[in-house]
Amino acid sequence: MTTDEVLEEFRGAGALREGHFVLSSGLHSGVFLQKNLVFQYPDRTERLCKALADLIRREVGHVDVCVSPAVGGIIPGYETARQLGVPSMYVERVDGRLQFRRAFALKPGARVAMVEDIVSTGLSSRECVEAIREAGGEVVCAAALVDRSGGRAEIGAPFLSLAKLDVPAYPADQLPPELAAIPVEDPGSRRLNS
Repeated sequence: MTTDEVLEEFRGAGALREGHFVLSSGLHSGVFLQKNLVFQYPDRTERLCKALADLIRREVGHVDVCVSPAVGGIIPGYETARQLGVPSMYVERVDGRLQFRRAFALKPGARVAMVEDIVSTGLSSRECVEAIREAGGEVVCAAALVDRSGGRAEIGAPFLSLAKLDVPAYPADQLPPELAAIPVEDPGSRRLNS
């Protein structure tokens, strides 16, 4: 699946948005990929995750399990695992750190594909990779539907993505005037109070 085909799935779901958005990283951008609008459609999600599973198979071979960071990675992690025929697990933030909960446990040395939805800075992915390693897993790849860092995100594992975008993102105090003039939306989940 090409970058254009991936973006067409987002466009078709109304999920490729333009405006002024605060990303989960805290950076601001004029483009936001509202992945949940894609994930509400099982057929779109299946097409994207089948392509990601095919990429994982091609690049790293067999994996034993897919692990994703909650909340955004749960749906693509599950569907990619389904396409690979392996279990799906996720890690959750507890006291500021991603950890396995809900009786999820990795077998020592398990070959793990860390699966994400969209990577901007790579922070959640790095934290997920660290949690997998602490639990005894071998991270054979980090895989995402979209890498919006233009290939600059440091994950700490071989990084695969279906689509690569280079979308500028800015700290709040360094916004270009055209972005600062637009009202800001905060559609992400990292800053939600639970």
